[in-house]
Amino acid sequence: MYTTDAKRWVKSLKEYARANRKNPTPAENHLWQELRAHKLGVQFRRQHAIQQFIVDFVCLQAWLIIEVDGSIHADIDQAEYDGGRTHNLQEAGFLVLRFTNEEVLHNTPQVLQTIREHLQLLLPTSQG
Repeated sequence: MYTTDAKRWVKSLKEYARANRKNPTPAENHLWQELRAHKLGVQFRRQHAIQQFIVDFVCLQAWLIIEVDGSIHADIDQAEYDGGRTHNLQEAGFLVLRFTNEEVLHNTPQVLQTIREHLQLLLPTSQG
């Protein structure tokens, strides 16, 4: 299983991930209801630590990360940080999909279809 190292987890990421799971954004909660309990044929984790990052959702089996971005991600500094973060995660072997809050909340069927298509490419035998 791909995750962060134990020292980093205990020292800084554990509480942050727990707080994020307890207080998801409406879009994160909405998408989680669609991803949880193997609804797409694979297991997703939410607020999972990978390297020094906590990703919104990850399917470790497919090496697929899903990020749900609020309006803060349009800020130039945040967008630059996100780009570097995505690069690091891709260098580690993950595919990163990004959706806006609006896409998740107002176009859920298309978001789920995009996720299914990527799951089928990454895991051709999956039910996705």
